[in-house]
Amino acid sequence: MSPRPPLTPLVENLPASVPFVGPETQERERGRPFRARLGANESGFGPSAKVVEAMRAAAPEMWKYGDAQNHDLKQALARLNGVGPENIVIGEGIDGLLGLVVRQYVREGDPVVTSLGAYPTFNYHVAGFGGRLVSVPYEGDRESLDGLLQAVKREDARLVYLSNPDNPMGSWWDAGAVTRFIDALPATALLVLDEAYGEMAPAGTLPPLEAERPNVLRMRTFSKAYGLAGLRCGYAIGAAEAIGAFDKVRNHFGMTRMAQVAALAALKDTDHLQWVLGQVEECRARIAAIAERHGLCPLPSATNFVTIDCRADGAFAMNVLRALVARDVFVRKPMAPGLDRCIRVSVGPEAEIAVFEAELAAALEEARRG
Repeated sequence: MSPRPPLTPLVENLPASVPFVGPETQERERGRPFRARLGANESGFGPSAKVVEAMRAAAPEMWKYGDAQNHDLKQALARLNGVGPENIVIGEGIDGLLGLVVRQYVREGDPVVTSLGAYPTFNYHVAGFGGRLVSVPYEGDRESLDGLLQAVKREDARLVYLSNPDNPMGSWWDAGAVTRFIDALPATALLVLDEAYGEMAPAGTLPPLEAERPNVLRMRTFSKAYGLAGLRCGYAIGAAEAIGAFDKVRNHFGMTRMAQVAALAALKDTDHLQWVLGQVEECRARIAAIAERHGLCPLPSATNFVTIDCRADGAFAMNVLRALVARDVFVRKPMAPGLDRCIRVSVGPEAEIAVFEAELAAALEEARRG
């Protein structure tokens, strides 16, 4: 074997893994496609027709790099959120922005606080930069605000992650509770507040924006309600000084011209957004009713998925998931102890929900046989 420069000790010792095994990977392994793609919390309702037309019109311009400053999109997002453009940074989805946050604030060995079972891509980035994860168990299927606060103070952590509404449980805290949590944090701790599902949450869930709050970054995305997961476009809102620091490390040409065009068009089509939110609400109720008819317990959801308590242990829930996958229904499940009794089913078009409904009884029967 030819010699090569060695990896850094940190990278050498990292596992060769990714946070999620995608549906395409599973389809290749299975040798056939899924009939119902209900596991990735995408918007099966699709983007606006106006977005598709804008992308079609922009296609001949794809020989050009995207605007490295994301100027037009940044201005539009600033107007939407009532903040200055200096308070907005745009990146390759929330996932990409999370990596940049960790890169900026976490040194090898630094403690980073999150919830046990919360969004694993954040953990992936923490591990990739050598941080030490401090995980706080959920309480009552919600992230424990008191537990997170205590861990931050105990560990003198510089970074804490909270998703509200939450993935994977679909639960949420109201704005008052989140604001009290922010007020109680030490000034030296930066809160990464992931609001990917914010458009779908009940009124009163998202705290008012205080853009110049120095130790809070609020993450938003076009992947969920806007139906643009495949283009990777998200943004963070924060104090101008914190936002400006992203320019030191971000990939300045990471945002494609097509993503910028699509996101701008999506913001303009408010009618489509409201239609999608109505579809999400209706489909959550439909999934919940299906679960209840089969003796399962759907948890209240402020997201575009429903987490379903299978009323047994994690092994049984895993058997349910595997039986559904074998029947061409792609779903996922929480894996942390206490949460792993559940499966998670994304909302989607009626035809795909009908497949889930048709296959659930047989999947449960197979799971009960072990």
